[in-house]
Amino acid sequence: MQWLHHVNLDSMEHGSIVYILFLIFSGAAILATIAMTVRQSLIIAYIGLGLLIGPWGINLIADIGLIQDIAGVGIVFLLFLLGLNLNPQELIRLAGQATIVTGVSSLALLLLGYGYSLLFGYTTTEALIIGAALMFSSTIIGLKLIPTTVLHHQHTGEVIISVLLLQDIIAIFLLVLIEGSADPEAGWWTMIRPMLAFPLLVGGAYLLEKNLLSRLIARFDRIQEYIFLLAVGWCLGLAETAEFIGLSYEIGAFVAGVSLARSPIALFIAESLKPLRDFFLIIFFVALGAGFNLGVLPDIWMAALGLSLIAIVLKPLLYQTLMRLSRETPERSTEVAMRLGQMSEFSLLIAVMASQLAIIRAEVSYLIQIATLVSFVFSSYYVVARYPTPIALSDKLRRD
Repeated sequence: MQWLHHVNLDSMEHGSIVYILFLIFSGAAILATIAMTVRQSLIIAYIGLGLLIGPWGINLIADIGLIQDIAGVGIVFLLFLLGLNLNPQELIRLAGQATIVTGVSSLALLLLGYGYSLLFGYTTTEALIIGAALMFSSTIIGLKLIPTTVLHHQHTGEVIISVLLLQDIIAIFLLVLIEGSADPEAGWWTMIRPMLAFPLLVGGAYLLEKNLLSRLIARFDRIQEYIFLLAVGWCLGLAETAEFIGLSYEIGAFVAGVSLARSPIALFIAESLKPLRDFFLIIFFVALGAGFNLGVLPDIWMAALGLSLIAIVLKPLLYQTLMRLSRETPERSTEVAMRLGQMSEFSLLIAVMASQLAIIRAEVSYLIQIATLVSFVFSSYYVVARYPTPIALSDKLRRD
């Protein structure tokens, strides 16, 4: 009984895993209830909880290093699941129109964010990172607020998901570029090495999946627990391999997902891993809020507000124009544009990664994070008020 007493005492310490998980998930449940009541994205509740309990809030978690390490696993699983939904053949089928819309909008938003940032005195590199963060729309919000029937059986859903998937691919390559440019003194090799390592990773994953993984799945696909373990091991194995050869865990996880996308049980794997992904993603967004320094807010609020307005006003106008030029109907063009009218979780990831690698100052990372959060709030509220969603404000618009 002595060891049990010791464990119980330890579990009451404010630095224990149990204590931290209690704060995160109990607090998230409370704030998520409030967010759902006012028809807001749950991401906002998680980030708000981090602000509240973190060092710059009421300081219930003084050292956020541990939860930041755990939170990184959530992004790994997020990219793995994105890859699982990226069947190359399906993407090619939808790629024509979406490639033009995604390519033109990405370039326009990059230049717009770059020019805007220079007006506030940011360096060329920082302005490019800000412009890059503006390029992407939220996959989580975009897909969560589309009714399942629209997502899978209507052209509106096809257009939205194809644009988001192409943006995800651009984001993956951008993460490779950011990592490769982290050390400016290392010369061109530092930037070229990830570009060489990436096709090697893709080729190795393809060969392993074709000659080993697919055979294991075919032989033991009726044992669900084994398939779950195999999928998690494959995801984390390629993530670790990518890190070892100079890429990142996130890129390895994405490649692992794409390599399995053609498997007949890809959908089962995706559904099985969603609870695990959500568990770690909640921790990620709470850690993001907890790590935010509210002390810099007076210095960046004006720039952040302007960046938010670009995301929620100019970005939808741009998408709407491009969709009309692609011969979509006015109604569909407007709906697609408004559903894509926000920044992205990739914007947050780019901001955090670039700051950690000392490519941009912490102030710039906070600027992107604030703008992203504000765009989440306004975009999600507008969408649930005007369009069919699972959490629409009116019964007429509510669709599962």
